[in-house]
Amino acid sequence: MSDTITGAASSGDAKKISSISEVVIRIAGNSQDGIQAIGGFLARLAGRSEQEVMTFMTIPATISGGASIFQVRMGSGEVLSSGDEADVLLAFYQHSYENHVTSLKKGGIVMYDSDHVEPKEEWKKDYHHLGIPISGLTVEAIGGTAKDKGKNIFALGLIAKMFDLNVPKLEKLIGERFTGKDPSILNNALAAFHAGHANPLGNVLETFKFVDAQKKDGNQVVMNGNEALGYGLIAAGVRFGAGYPITPWTDIMELLRRELPKYGGTFIQTEDEIAAISMAIGGSYAGRVAVTGSSGPGISLKTEALGWAVMAEMPLVIVDVQRGGPSTGMPTNIEQSDLNIAVNGGHGDSPRVVIAPANVEDCFYMAIEAVNIARKYSVPVIILTDQGIATRIEAFVEPNLEKVCQDISPDFTPVADHKPYDLSKPDGITTHLAPGTKINSGKYPIATGLEHDELGHPTGSPKLHMQMTAKRRKKLQALGNSLPVPKIYGPPEGNVLLVGWGSTEGPIKEAVDRARAAGDSVSSVHIRHINPLPPGLENIFSGFNHVLVVEMNDEGLYGFGQLGAILRARYCDPKIQGINKTDGLTWKVKEILERAKTNMSAGLRKL
Repeated sequence: MSDTITGAASSGDAKKISSISEVVIRIAGNSQDGIQAIGGFLARLAGRSEQEVMTFMTIPATISGGASIFQVRMGSGEVLSSGDEADVLLAFYQHSYENHVTSLKKGGIVMYDSDHVEPKEEWKKDYHHLGIPISGLTVEAIGGTAKDKGKNIFALGLIAKMFDLNVPKLEKLIGERFTGKDPSILNNALAAFHAGHANPLGNVLETFKFVDAQKKDGNQVVMNGNEALGYGLIAAGVRFGAGYPITPWTDIMELLRRELPKYGGTFIQTEDEIAAISMAIGGSYAGRVAVTGSSGPGISLKTEALGWAVMAEMPLVIVDVQRGGPSTGMPTNIEQSDLNIAVNGGHGDSPRVVIAPANVEDCFYMAIEAVNIARKYSVPVIILTDQGIATRIEAFVEPNLEKVCQDISPDFTPVADHKPYDLSKPDGITTHLAPGTKINSGKYPIATGLEHDELGHPTGSPKLHMQMTAKRRKKLQALGNSLPVPKIYGPPEGNVLLVGWGSTEGPIKEAVDRARAAGDSVSSVHIRHINPLPPGLENIFSGFNHVLVVEMNDEGLYGFGQLGAILRARYCDPKIQGINKTDGLTWKVKEILERAKTNMSAGLRKL
């Protein structure tokens, strides 16, 4: 276990107590067993204990359920990824044990349900095995009528005992989880938890205790990326949205449908994806930025209406929570393969803004940024997240809501005259008035998907089409020039620069730390603004011998992933190469380092 320090055995207890700074726990079972609930409790406890936390989960794509895992990395110091290897495996079934025991570090602990798991002799020498009849003891604790439902909470008690976790805080979290349900459900859950916590843990060699976490400035909140993005949209002032259910976007839709009415807003579930974006465009036309969203298949359906919003220059936020594709693909697996459709999807020259949050906290703040960009530049903004961030739980400092929350209600102050598509503006930025605003000149504009003049009236003029096409381009160029130069993680010059976007940020940073600790010259840069790209990237790239773009998409026909191809097209730099994979899983740190070695002709000295 990471940074384990052996302490003295407690009085009257044969087990020794070891101090640890972090732990990686993998829980493996079936999706019906509530293993996500165990991980959620642990993650939220970490957040309320001023610890860092990051999670990773896999769930089956079928309605009937199936094998699933939830991995939690929690610690007193900085946590950048969910961990390459686990310290503890909690296995509920034989397939859970056999499929995941090798994910443990050598010497790690396998805690298994001995009612359903028969350990293999060949693995007993590498891992410490701890068998507990979890299903049977759960029935004993809460009664036979419940069968083994509640064994996840019993197992949570076992983990709490092994790591000396804060029992009152866990009891409170369990109480919050079952608020509003029949009191007997909460009573059974608490009975199962306490029975697990009272278990002597059989032949476990030691128990563990976290060293004190460093005090944080301000309270922490704990949530996943979908929740952070949804609340960010509300804080940004969004009060209308429309969508259609699809994994893994649906959680954002449900959050907005539940929460927006509390702030005077509305979210509509429409009959299909086309209706959803069309209704959201209508909401934005009414004077207040609206939101729609989906995942890859739904984004494909939205592209025609997205083109209308580009032509009419409507402010709009579109959320794309990426998953494995194409077609139905892998609905519950992670991939970053929607970048091409986000940047280029649709017919004609249809520039739009594409941004990508790097972590859960970033989802909150980039939702606000997306709304503000849409408003200022009258342009659709696509927020590209992915299944990894969507379901990943992290703890971060509670936002200053008084500072970040904003009111974007339309201004109906009368104006003398108004041309929304004014060609005299050098930056090309369009300004719309909310319908109902009085224009004293009496010349009211219109909005259309046809090419138009400065008032929006349709035109077939070749000259105007050229001018309006350039205008729509120039405002994105103006945005690009205003963006901040990305920060380099590590020295500004060296041998290798790892480039990432989206949820790859943490593993890439940890790869840099590990490589530099081994004496290798490695840095990284993370790109959050993808279309337009931020300024200064060419200067950053010039300081390194190798620029390797780490992505979760295919290497394509010519050996580069989707962002890699964009960067090569933009900078014409042959040292930009790709490190790609499409296994539906997040990057492990060791994978990045191994692939960096493989992909470079003059590789790192020690990788």
